[in-house]
Amino acid sequence: MSELTILFLRTSPLLCVLVLLLSLPFRVISQDANTEKTILLKLKQQLGNPPSIQSWNSSSSPCNWTGVTCGGDGSVSELHLGDKNITETIPATVCDLKNLTFLEMNFNHIPGGFPKVLYSCTKLQHLDLSQNFFFGPIPDDIDKLSGLRYINLGANNFTGNIPPQMANLTGLQTLFLYQNQFNGTLPKEISKLSNLEELGLAINEFVPSSIPVEFGQLKKLRYLWMRLANLIGEIPESLTNLSSLEHLDLAENDLEGKIPDGLFSLKNLTYLYLFQNKLSGEIPQRVETLNLVEIDLAMNQLNGSIPEDFGKLKKLQLLSLFDNHLSGEVPPSIGLLPALTAFKVFSNNMSGALPPKMGLYSKLVEFDVATNQFSGQLPENLCAGGVLLGAVAFENNLSGRVPQSLGNCDSLLTVQLYSNSFSGEIPAGVWTASNMIYLMLSDNSFSGGLPSKLAWNLSKLELGNNRFSGPIPPGISSWVNLVDFKASNNLLSGEIPVEITSLPHLSNLLLDGNQFSGQLPSKIISWKSLTSLNLSRNALSGQIPKEIGSLPDLLYLDLSQNHFSGEIPLEFDQLKLVSLNLSSNHLSGKIPDQFDNHAYDNSFLNNSNLCAVNPILNFPNCYAKLRDSKKMPSKTLALILALTVTIFLVTTIVTLFMVRDYQRKKAKRDLAAWKLTSFQRLDFTEANVLASLTENNLIGSGGSGKVYRVAINRAGDYVAVKRIWNNETMDHNLEKEFLAEVQILGTIRHANIVKLLCCISSEQLKASCL
Repeated sequence: MSELTILFLRTSPLLCVLVLLLSLPFRVISQDANTEKTILLKLKQQLGNPPSIQSWNSSSSPCNWTGVTCGGDGSVSELHLGDKNITETIPATVCDLKNLTFLEMNFNHIPGGFPKVLYSCTKLQHLDLSQNFFFGPIPDDIDKLSGLRYINLGANNFTGNIPPQMANLTGLQTLFLYQNQFNGTLPKEISKLSNLEELGLAINEFVPSSIPVEFGQLKKLRYLWMRLANLIGEIPESLTNLSSLEHLDLAENDLEGKIPDGLFSLKNLTYLYLFQNKLSGEIPQRVETLNLVEIDLAMNQLNGSIPEDFGKLKKLQLLSLFDNHLSGEVPPSIGLLPALTAFKVFSNNMSGALPPKMGLYSKLVEFDVATNQFSGQLPENLCAGGVLLGAVAFENNLSGRVPQSLGNCDSLLTVQLYSNSFSGEIPAGVWTASNMIYLMLSDNSFSGGLPSKLAWNLSKLELGNNRFSGPIPPGISSWVNLVDFKASNNLLSGEIPVEITSLPHLSNLLLDGNQFSGQLPSKIISWKSLTSLNLSRNALSGQIPKEIGSLPDLLYLDLSQNHFSGEIPLEFDQLKLVSLNLSSNHLSGKIPDQFDNHAYDNSFLNNSNLCAVNPILNFPNCYAKLRDSKKMPSKTLALILALTVTIFLVTTIVTLFMVRDYQRKKAKRDLAAWKLTSFQRLDFTEANVLASLTENNLIGSGGSGKVYRVAINRAGDYVAVKRIWNNETMDHNLEKEFLAEVQILGTIRHANIVKLLCCISSEQLKASCL
């Protein structure tokens, strides 16, 4: 002990005792720190040693550990164990931390019922067990956690009723029970929580219930979230007493009746969500609160007009009134609001001109006025802020040109202006806006040609029923993300470029009702996603490419009213079409078997050269047509018959001439073979004799031959000719007999004996002239 200490002990015993007493708390604190370290290490083990809290170890102070907060006295006061991948139930050890006031274990995978072990945490004020797997009812004795000011049990699987004993937690400022499976009644007892500032009962399947009138007693309530809570009836007027209310969300219920006027008189009201109910009547015209940032009254049955007072809401960012029965004009003052980023009034009955300065004074992000009766021009400065994502104004009576400012709006994701009366050309920048996904311009009077370059990410291009002209540019090959290309009923012309077949994501290609000509490209192997192909009402020709039959997803095919010829490709049998139309072409041959049924009655009309195997379709039978094709048509048959007769006559005449010539030549040859032996002077030749040896001149016959009467001149002189004629070689004895007779008659001269004039002979015939 030092001299100084001895001096103190001697001179001031009381002071010494005081010094010793003051040193005791530091020793106690040191012991408590070690104890809490032990408790936390045990807690870590009981929670399954999750990797997220591996920094908890015996070599450091707990106040430096992840998720651990210590109070001013050095003891553990808060545990922030949210999203730590904890899968074990909460152990009782956690309440051994005697000074614990804050426990957050949300976004984990903790199972089981409500952890009653927490009842021992007597100083607990903040409890967050949301986003876990707790189930079953909330216990009736939950009021044992009497010190709670904040409790969040949202996004679990709690069921049954919310216990009325919850109202005994009188210090409660926040009560979140959203997104569970409560199926009981909505407890009016909650209205007794006079200190309650936040109440979240949304996304539960309560028994259909009205909003308790008693909720109007929650004077300190700032946040009321009861979306999707199966609410019915009217919004109680008592809610207009919630003077502190900033956030009111009663959306997606079945509330009906009028919106209480007093809601727009709540001075602090900032967010008002009443969309998707059955609210009716007019929107309150008097708006006293000027703090409103978001108003969403969409998908109700509201009528009347937009209140003029909405133009006073300088903080207003969202005005969503779509899908109601609103009418009248949009107050021009709304176009002057400096904070407005989203203006959505589509699907109403509104008319008149749109606020011309819309977007000029605020950075407009969303603009949707579709399906109304607006007229005039589209506001020129919609994208003045440079952040506009969508210009949606389809199904109105808008006219004029598309504002040039939209051509300088690179932030655009979509432009939907179809079904209006717009005209002129599209600003070049609209085609190529770098973020553009949907460009829908159908049913207007737009003109001009198609660009060679489009936005790189454009997936939907709809241009139907306009006056676009010229060819499809070869640069279409760069439209690589295009899914829908619909350009029906325009003035597009030229050939369909082969580059269009290189679009790998194309699903719908509609080019019907244009002036395309030439053949259809056959290289279509990239169209693996194509489901609809309509090229009808053009002037396309040539054969239908067989490659179409290899498109695996094709469901709708229309090539009607063109000039296609040839046969329907057999590959079409591979298609699984819902609709097919090849009518009014010049197709021939057999209809593929797959389409030879009633489902395709109107698919092949006005193709006179088609045939079918089955008699179901009203086409000639292919087999009968094949037989008929073997029969000559009557005209052809008559022509062939006439030709045959002509050839026959010519052949006959030629034959006759040839036969006569042959006979003449033969006769000369035959005469040359005859030998005439005269026994006196003759005035005839062997030809005169031989020509008359016929049956008509026969006058007698004998044992050795026949006798003919032959005229030898025109004076009427005759001779008798006896012939010996055999078809074979003449009999030798007969010949000797004939020669003997000739010799006798040729030498004898007697008045009673016939004079022998001559003898004619050949190998086959012997004749004597008397």
